[in-house]
Amino acid sequence: MHLELPHFELPFFTNLLILLVSARFFGEIFERLKQPAMIGEIIAGIILGPSLLNLIHRTEEIKVISELGVFLLVILAGLEINIDDILKSLRGRNLLISIMAFFLPILCGFGVGYMFGQEAMTTVFIGLCVAITALPVSIRILMDLGKINSEVGQKIISVAIFDDVLALTVLGVLLNIKDTDMSMAVILQVTAISLLKLIGFIVILSFSYLMIKRVSLKGNYFEEYLNRFLLFLKGKEPLFALFFAFVLLFATVTESLGFHFIIGAFFASMLISSTVIGEDNLKNIESTTSSIAMGFLAPIFFAGIGLEFNISSIENIGLLVAVVLVSYLSKIIGGYLGGKMAGLDRRFSLLMGIGLNARGIMELVIANIAYKAGLINLEVFSILVIMGVLTTLTTPLMLRSGFRKLETAAVG
Repeated sequence: MHLELPHFELPFFTNLLILLVSARFFGEIFERLKQPAMIGEIIAGIILGPSLLNLIHRTEEIKVISELGVFLLVILAGLEINIDDILKSLRGRNLLISIMAFFLPILCGFGVGYMFGQEAMTTVFIGLCVAITALPVSIRILMDLGKINSEVGQKIISVAIFDDVLALTVLGVLLNIKDTDMSMAVILQVTAISLLKLIGFIVILSFSYLMIKRVSLKGNYFEEYLNRFLLFLKGKEPLFALFFAFVLLFATVTESLGFHFIIGAFFASMLISSTVIGEDNLKNIESTTSSIAMGFLAPIFFAGIGLEFNISSIENIGLLVAVVLVSYLSKIIGGYLGGKMAGLDRRFSLLMGIGLNARGIMELVIANIAYKAGLINLEVFSILVIMGVLTTLTTPLMLRSGFRKLETAAVG
């Protein structure tokens, strides 16, 4: 007779302590090996999770801390990015990269679901998870490699933003139609409403950007009024509180419209620059945010990705292999073809495709939502988690090698 041993769940703060120390330890090892720390942090989660030691599970509390890590990572990156550079990279033929890097993978994902006889909604979600690029993960990889402000880095981020907004828009439509009669009229109606919401957010963002830019051109009014207000306030860290209130306002708007909160947080932080609030204030915000994010929350976030990995739930190995292969090939080829169509050279285009390959948190968010909504089963969910972990683990290695080859070719 088989007896199942009871599982003892450690206290929350004990789990947090083990997770943080392990993530920082393995992150340090990978840093010394000249690799991004996030690889070590994910491996720490895999070791501690159900795949190996089965010591820690991704509880609701760890998920909340992970989301805070994503939130701060995205804000930190947004502060380092010039919104004008992003707008330039999406003009003209550069938009072809975004289109190819999304639609080729989503069609290939549909093909895999169809070939393996999956239900229509499951097939759509496989395509969606294959098509998405994890904006926070791409940002962290580029930050670790010191390439976030490079031309390739800026293009990767701008395409990732486009793909994530598009994927989350599609997700909103799918969640809205799941409880309907699935008739064409209803699908078209829900799609139209979601697109109107997206246009509404773009209008709000554009208005904010243009107003800030217009006032900034006339002088440093924002900085002067902000400094006076900060002197008036008696509470601790008023600048940090005001900044996060501004970011949370945009995050709330995007969540209210049915999109993911990180889209609003990212764009809000991009609106803040040294010309708006002053060099000293910006450095203060960056320093405080970086300390909390890089020192505590980001390692927990990446270790949390590792905790999701559980190989024992997979039975359909053929589907797993097909999803993983299509994920790599379609995204890299889509980015490459888009880059070539946009007039970029071969090495630059290939690097674009590689840089867009990490799925990470965004893919896991969509997979979790779909699983909880009953739109995919446990096996498909587990396959999508594994795909997200594998693409996240390997992208930094491939990207580092690609940057090295690009730099060598430029020198040569």
